[in-house]
Formats: sequence, C-alpha cells, structure tokens
Amino acid sequence: MGTSVRKLIALAPQSKHLRQKTTPAASLLQVPVLGTSFPTPLPTLSLTSSTTQSQLLAFLKTHLKSPITPQILLHFLKNKLHYHPKFTHLDFHIFQWASTIDSYRHDHHTYEWIVRTLAISDRFDALRVVVLDIMPSKPCPCSDGIFCCPRIEPIFRFAINSYCRAGRLDDASIIFSTMRKLIDGKPSVAVYNILIHGFVKNGQHDKALRLYDQLILDRVKPDVFTFNILISSYCKSSKFGLALNLFKEMRAKNCEPNVVSFNTLIKGFFKERNFEEGVSMAYEMIKLGCQISSVTCLILVNGLCKAGRTLRAYELLIDFSKKGVLPDGFECSNLVVSLCSESDAGRALEVVEEMWKTGNSPGIIACITLVEGLRNAGNIEDALKLVEKMLKKGIQLDSVTFNCLLQDACHLRRTAEADRLRLLASSKGLNADVVTYNILIAGYTREGKTKEGEHLVEEMLDKDYISDIASYNSLIDGLRNNRNFAS
Repeated sequence: MGTSVRKLIALAPQSKHLRQKTTPAASLLQVPVLGTSFPTPLPTLSLTSSTTQSQLLAFLKTHLKSPITPQILLHFLKNKLHYHPKFTHLDFHIFQWASTIDSYRHDHHTYEWIVRTLAISDRFDALRVVVLDIMPSKPCPCSDGIFCCPRIEPIFRFAINSYCRAGRLDDASIIFSTMRKLIDGKPSVAVYNILIHGFVKNGQHDKALRLYDQLILDRVKPDVFTFNILISSYCKSSKFGLALNLFKEMRAKNCEPNVVSFNTLIKGFFKERNFEEGVSMAYEMIKLGCQISSVTCLILVNGLCKAGRTLRAYELLIDFSKKGVLPDGFECSNLVVSLCSESDAGRALEVVEEMWKTGNSPGIIACITLVEGLRNAGNIEDALKLVEKMLKKGIQLDSVTFNCLLQDACHLRRTAEADRLRLLASSKGLNADVVTYNILIAGYTREGKTKEGEHLVEEMLDKDYISDIASYNSLIDGLRNNRNFAS
C-alpha cells in the first residue's frame, strides 16, 4: 500500500460511519473528478461500505470541481456537503483530505469556516487537530510575507472561547500558547479575557490571577471586562477586600468602571452586610455619570428589603426618582410587597405613584398587593382611586380582588361609585360576573335605591346570569321591600 493511502487512513475521523480498514490502493489512487486525476486519493477509503464509497465518489464528481482552490472547496463545504444528510458529517474528513494535496493550501477563509463549524457542533477533538496541527504546519498564504495572517487571532479566539464554554481549560490554554507563537506581537486583551473568564467560571481563581499577571507582564492593557471578571471572582470567593483593592487598581490604571463593576461591588457590600457602603457606591455611580440600571435598583431594593431595611429602600427609591436617575423598566413589586407586609400601604402607594410619574408601570403584582394593603388599612378611598387609575392605564385586577373592593365600597354606602367603577372595568375588558352584580344589588338594596338595583337585575337577566323566575322575583322583591332600608 502506498504511503499516501496509509496517511489517509490515519487521518480518517473515528465515527460509526468510518472504519480503519484497508482497501486495495489501486482502486483509490488516481480517482478522476470531472476528468481530472488527483495525486492524492479521494477521502473514501475509511467509509463503512463500498456502496457509501461509490455514493460519495459520485457526489464529489458532481460537485467538487478541479483543480481545487480554497474558494472552490469552501463553496463545496458550505453549499453542497453541508446540506447533504448523508455526507454532512464528513466535512472535517474532506477538509483534512484537502490539506494532504501538495498543490493545495487552505487559506484563512477555509480555516475560519471549519473552526467555527467544528466548535459549534462540539467536535473538539477534530478542532484540536485543526488549530494545533494543521494551521501551524500549513499556514494561510497570507503568512508568506513578513507579517502573519491577520485572521489567525480571531480564528484561535473562537476556538479558545468554545473550549472554555465546554470547560476544557487545559485545551484552551494549549491553544492560547500556540496562538501566541503564530501571531505578530501580543494577543489582544479580548483573548485574555475569554480565558480568564473561563478559569473563573470553572472555579480556578488562582489560574485566572496568574493569567492576569501574565497579561501585565506582556504589557497588554487590561480593560473594564478584565477587572469586572476578577472583581466578581473575588466577591464569589468571599475576598471582598481584595475585590476593593482591584477596583482601586482599576481606577489607578485609568480604566473607568461601568455599571457591572458597581453592581458587583454593591452586591459584595450587601453580602458583607455593609449596606450603607453599598448605597454609597450607588451614589458614587451617579456622581461619576454612570447610569444606574434596573439591575442596580433591584440589587439595592431587594437587598435592603431582605435585610429588614424596607424603609431605607423606600427612601432610596424616592430619592432616585426625584434626582431623575431611576431607570426605565424598573419594577417595584418587591418593595411594595415589603411595605404592605409591614402595614405601610401609604408609603407603598407613594412608591407606585412615583413610578407612574417617571413613566414606569408598577406592574400587576405591585398593584394587586397595594389594593389589598389599602383595603386592609381601611383606606378604601385611595384603593378606589388607585383601581380607577389602573383601569385607565390598561392594568386589570383579578375578579376576586375587584369584587372585594366593590363590596368594601358598598358597605360604606358608596354603591353608585362602585357601579361606575364596574362600568369602567367592563369597558377595559374586565367583565362583571354574578358575584359582582350580587354585591352591587345588595348595596343598592341597603341604600334603598330600587331603580338602580332593578336596572342591574335586568342586566343580569339579559346576560343569562339568572337561571329561573323564582331567583328573579327574589331579587326584585328584596329591592322593593327594602326601599327605605338603611344600615
């Protein structure tokens, strides 16, 4: 058997579709493709059956034109092989075979495509062969001059990121070292960040720090992402003091922190139960012109509420709103729930009103909780106004809460107001049910308003809410017999 055939056998990927069996070399050498012979055998040697070999051979003859160039091969891989259900898994096999042809050289386009394809499909062993064996030994033609191909680093960066995502940090480190030897100058900070984040994500904080030290030795300037990754790692490792030191180093290196930097430190302060320090960090954000995000507010408000400092959270939120720094989209449900649970529905109402002033919707959970809180506090007046405002803004209550509020209003002899609210709710899609009508009819009965009550009974009859004549007569008789009833 010829040397080229043995080489092809060694190159063949190990899968259920391929095998390490020899086939007579004569049947594989000098296979014609569109009338042209190749000095290297086509990649059919390791296929499982002669039928599959012949099918692939016919497919190659039809779609792969000779002489092969990177453009032709890439078009074949992307537009022909990739969509073939039988042969798509052989993309690496075809790619590897092409690299053995003496007259052919892969360029950065083919390298980039195969690296991305293998990485996305989690074929990491094959990917390792490409970036550690083929690319270093057979570089892109762009590297023939004084400088290396400018696409080498982006290609390797994608591979490193994929290995980090899969938790294969040793492979990622080896690929990073190989890349450093191939590129001109030092790697960009983005590549360092990917690997540092990979170490941190997998709990290897010491390795992340060593790589950061290497970054400094290489005179690569760390950016805000570098510092954020390490600050977060320190906080997760309960080394908040070191996180603060790194934050100071960040400022000393003229690297401006962003909202993620501050959010991470605020969470760290709260974890250490240094709540006022965390709040001060938020105000420092404002002072530096760093926009407070919804996440920042959630960290502050939720953290303070969980620590039993609901009043401080309320004061902070109101102050943010008055300063005009409250972010769009912030949802205040947790604060409203905490205030209502502490029987402070008045402040909860103020929070919701402040949300509306800033153009933020308080959310259905906050509104329902507040309605219940106001009802429990006996503040039916504000509850009715709140529900009316909610309905006008398109926020609908559930029928149970709505009916309970109407019943409270009726007990206060404000049935007409409750009825108007019922009509407003109906116009907004919250239709009255049998319970709603019974509550209002009972209210009108107590107030001796027979005409209004009879009108509701007629509505019930029209909506088939009254099942028989006896029920109808009972409601009408109740209204007429209690014309002068007062409670």
